[in-house]
Amino acid sequence: MKELLEKILADALETLKTADNAEALENARLKFLGKKGELTAVLRGMGALSAEERPIIGNIANEVRQKIEKSIADATEKLSRKELEHRLERERLDVTLPGKKADIGKKHPLTAVLDELCDIFTGMGFSIATGPEVELDYYNFEALNIPKEHPARDTQDTFYISDNVVLRTQTSGMQIRFMEHTKPPIRMIAPGRVYRSDAVDATHSPVFHQIEGLVVDKGITMGDLKGTLEVFAKRLYGEDIKVRFRPHHFPFTEPSAEMDITCFKCGGKGCPMCKGEGFIEILGCGMVHPKVLKTCGIDPEVYSGFAFGLGLERIAMRRYKIDDMRLLFENDIRFLSQF
Repeated sequence: MKELLEKILADALETLKTADNAEALENARLKFLGKKGELTAVLRGMGALSAEERPIIGNIANEVRQKIEKSIADATEKLSRKELEHRLERERLDVTLPGKKADIGKKHPLTAVLDELCDIFTGMGFSIATGPEVELDYYNFEALNIPKEHPARDTQDTFYISDNVVLRTQTSGMQIRFMEHTKPPIRMIAPGRVYRSDAVDATHSPVFHQIEGLVVDKGITMGDLKGTLEVFAKRLYGEDIKVRFRPHHFPFTEPSAEMDITCFKCGGKGCPMCKGEGFIEILGCGMVHPKVLKTCGIDPEVYSGFAFGLGLERIAMRRYKIDDMRLLFENDIRFLSQF
């Protein structure tokens, strides 16, 4: 049996010398070490040996197995190196060839303007708050002094999920949520996407973006509102810009106003863009209505505040002289790559 084991080892080593691929190596392994292999067959016959011969033949068989396994491992490694060399030769790169230029994205015009607005207001001490786009009717309307059947709801027709759940028409609901959980002094802005049941045209969209702002503290006056918004306008459009406030009405502020800036196209002289007025409206604002403060658990006898809201698309369109809002949402790379 010793001679048989030596012959199996010699045959295995000879076979492995000529194995030049993975399939040949696997076939050799099965032939000599598999369940039906030659070495396995010899080991099964050890039961016929005497007690003295078994340990001797067992040791020889183990040595044969170890040598065959080592030869298979060496042959496998040699084959892997050979295949790698062939692959490197086959896939050789010409490092002198020019590389392919990778297209690098850039910020969407709306994102760029939003980041700039946030930087301006955080620089004035405002914090940023975000909230749900699917909002309760209470936060979107009632807490803002717009009860059911109020005429102001007609101008903010939205998409209803149920009688009490809507897609928010404004981010003012975040002002209510913020006041419910934060004690004055408060300085915050709430940017986000809003929804209204508007037909799509050059200046309207059922989906757009707003930035609402809120300040609540002791002794806040209309002068603070005007000063804050004038600083904002000058940082956004330049120190030469002039602002104008016109009386208006919002249910959640009293008094209320619209803020205009000098037309950036004609410099205030009057042109078709500003309809000859020399000014263009950019936002609505006003002093927070005492009822709104009281609803949020803030004593209007102690605290006062102001709020404002502006449309991000309107600011972006004026910044980049875009005349059709739809261009901002069509994702046309030819258009977006200009900015």
